[in-house]
Amino acid sequence: MQEKHLYEYAVIRVVPRVEREEFLNVGIILFCKKAKFIKVIYTIEKLKLRLFSGELDLEQLGLNLEAFQQIAHGTKQGGPIAQFDLPSRFRWLTALRSSAIQTSRPHPGLCDDLEKTTQRLFEELVL
Repeated sequence: MQEKHLYEYAVIRVVPRVEREEFLNVGIILFCKKAKFIKVIYTIEKLKLRLFSGELDLEQLGLNLEAFQQIAHGTKQGGPIAQFDLPSRFRWLTALRSSAIQTSRPHPGLCDDLEKTTQRLFEELVL
């Protein structure tokens, strides 16, 4: 029998005008300490985002989401935060912030396959 993985995930949200507290889900961060797994997947649905807020700089949004991915995966382009250990990177990415990109609070779960679970959560909560 395959071992179940205890994981945490958070939904990545775009909040074009922080004072209005309206958001659109654009991605998922899934983290499993024991399996040393972290994954960020996102999509930028330009039409939806433009309808949501005509003032949003979609090019900058793309760069910022790419930075999230680089930090999560520990790449050199992610800067000094990307060099933190895996749990610290997840905690930094999911920290409470008042900016155009925010995350939900982390939620726990159990699964057999972390990749499939990431994709399933992305389809259910973002697409």
